[in-house]
Amino acid sequence: MLLEEPPNREKLRAFMTRPRIGITTTARDPSDGKVRMTGDYFDAVRRAGGLALLLPPGEMSVAEILEACDGFVLTGGGDIDPLLYGGREHPEIYGIDRERDDSEIQLVRALVEQRVPTLCICRGLQILNVALGGQLIEDIPDEIGTRVVHRGGGVYQEHAVRIEPDSRLARTLGVTSCSPPSWHHQAARAPAAPLRVVARADDGVIEGLEHPQHERLWAVQWHPEHTAAHDPVQQNLFDVLVRATR
Repeated sequence: MLLEEPPNREKLRAFMTRPRIGITTTARDPSDGKVRMTGDYFDAVRRAGGLALLLPPGEMSVAEILEACDGFVLTGGGDIDPLLYGGREHPEIYGIDRERDDSEIQLVRALVEQRVPTLCICRGLQILNVALGGQLIEDIPDEIGTRVVHRGGGVYQEHAVRIEPDSRLARTLGVTSCSPPSWHHQAARAPAAPLRVVARADDGVIEGLEHPQHERLWAVQWHPEHTAAHDPVQQNLFDVLVRATR
């Protein structure tokens, strides 16, 4: 005699068929070994219909990660080791973790090579640029000044961003300018080949990059996850990412 399926079996099937979005996490806290990150990232992925899978630093089996996930979000966090991009030491550089740097560089190179749907956020944009051979500005206030505040006061800063009208980023957001939340003191110095700059702040700092041969890659220097719950323009980035995996 066949047993009746449990009533939640259909929900389980639907759950398992949702696009699986791998989300990189912060490095381990050296004081207690814990990995911490804001829930805004996976909340935005869930609203878009994706299944959020957290990817802690140190997993070096890129092939297995690519097999397990349909798309990726490369998140914010501590600074990248300046040795990896020919940069200089600076007193404002913080949170370096080579385990995270090395594993994410391997991952992002594979994502670009295989054209996997990817959203790079803040540090994620920077790791993309470094992985492809680009450099970073070690400290924006020191080199560019403070006319535009990108980080300060212990809270996210909002500032104007101008977006190229012919870019995929503009089509994704549905706007050519916005004032999203920002929290960073570094940025791409210049785009690594073949990346293209598609957004800038009023002080010239790079706020968006695109890859001409990878139409399912988005890279922004700001933090769309922070306001995506009530800002559909920023939620669009996660919605389009998840749709791109289907």
